[in-house]
Amino acid sequence: MIALYVLGRWFFAWQQARREGDSHPVRAAFAEEDDPDAVNASPTGGFRSYRQFFGFVASTVVVTLVVTLADGRVRFLLLWFLVPLLVVALSYVDFRQTREARSKAR
Repeated sequence: MIALYVLGRWFFAWQQARREGDSHPVRAAFAEEDDPDAVNASPTGGFRSYRQFFGFVASTVVVTLVVTLADGRVRFLLLWFLVPLLVVALSYVDFRQTREARSKAR
């Protein structure tokens, strides 16, 4: 799942670089890194925003509900569909949060 998260972040960075007309969008996607000065203590713990925190909590609740309420093949199919979807959604929320922080810093 970590690999899927990283691939999602790279994809969103690549897509943004293409949209902005970067001559090397792949290079821009791989060069995207979080600013180490932007990481501050926050009331949400290690999360930089309430969106990230609530996205993580909601994802946990959804997976827990599927595990407890579904059985057999239905559980298997739902988890194979929902977990990657939730991981990519969280990577998108993180990508947007980073992009907004960079635009405010400029």
